[in-house]
Amino acid sequence: MGADARRMMLAAGAIAIAISVGCEKKAAPTAAQPTEVYVTEVVQKDVPEYLELVGQTLGSQDTELRARVEGVLESMHFQEGSFVKQGTLLYQIDRKPLEAALAQAKADQSTAEARLEKANNDVERYKPLAAKQAVSKQELDDALAAQDASRSQVAAMRAAVDKAALDLGYTRITAPITGLVGTTLVKPGNLVGRGENTLLTTISKIDPILFRVGATEADYLRVARRSPSRSGQPPRAAGIQLILTDGTVHPSTGHIVTVDRAVDPTTGTLGIQIEFPNPDQLLRPGQYGRARILLDTTPNALLVPQRAVQELQNLYSVAVVDAQNKVGFRNVKVGQKVDSLWVIEEGLKPGERVVVEGLQRVRDGLTVNAKPAPETPAKGEAAPAAKAEK
Repeated sequence: MGADARRMMLAAGAIAIAISVGCEKKAAPTAAQPTEVYVTEVVQKDVPEYLELVGQTLGSQDTELRARVEGVLESMHFQEGSFVKQGTLLYQIDRKPLEAALAQAKADQSTAEARLEKANNDVERYKPLAAKQAVSKQELDDALAAQDASRSQVAAMRAAVDKAALDLGYTRITAPITGLVGTTLVKPGNLVGRGENTLLTTISKIDPILFRVGATEADYLRVARRSPSRSGQPPRAAGIQLILTDGTVHPSTGHIVTVDRAVDPTTGTLGIQIEFPNPDQLLRPGQYGRARILLDTTPNALLVPQRAVQELQNLYSVAVVDAQNKVGFRNVKVGQKVDSLWVIEEGLKPGERVVVEGLQRVRDGLTVNAKPAPETPAKGEAAPAAKAEK
């Protein structure tokens, strides 16, 4: 190999070494960036304390329609599941057998009245004759007894006519109240009223409508101890909200109308009935919901988003970021939940920052890059309910 070739190989080797060294310098690791988390400040405001009870609606008046006389159901005059007014004809039972019974009763009454007329005439005729001893006293006594028996027979026949007329009236079944009629349990052509008062359908008055809930013993004691002076007095809690299954709030507030005498031993709850106006007939019997009753208002309560609170074996903690952006985990005592927030009773101070996003990436004492968490649209809070009183 010549001298020129060796020089070219040495130069190429030097260039390769220089390129390798340059690449190694470019690949040198950079300093680690602080973990990025999102934080929010502890909010302080007055918080209402509610008692929410799950329950079910029922008509303020549920009336069963039954066949009170025996007969064939002739016709039905309503649409099932519709609203009917008081006095509206709903069912018609065949009248012909009862019309015949009424006619027979009237005939029997006429016969009894004729017998009474004859008995009266006999008495009037025997009285002067008995005074003159033209007839025996026994004959007069027999005439008087026949008169009394005829009077009783006439009274019985009149009662039979009234009973037959009443039974005939029962063949026409009308709505006793204005309300929502259910499905019919008996169709035209069926025999009803034989041996029992056949149930035909049910009508419910739903304006106002009742909402029945069961309060636990603990809930009852919590409310009762707030107003011990009202023990045994009628309840007067009003302004109660009804939250429906779709999360909406019924437009009208209600009030407690009845509280059961005793706690149900099978469920351990005290039955309460709350009345709500229902002018649009939106609510129907059997719907579920939650009654929200305002118990009290906690002033200057501390709140944090629920997602900022970690729970482990009934212990609750939050990650607090101090002014130097260092993370410190702190145990807290939680209270009630308010929409997407959680009341913190102990462990935090107003204005402190807690981590709401990135909790899985932080540890105690770690320095982080804290950024304000984006505001989430607040849920539509219901209007304040009236304070509950026992």
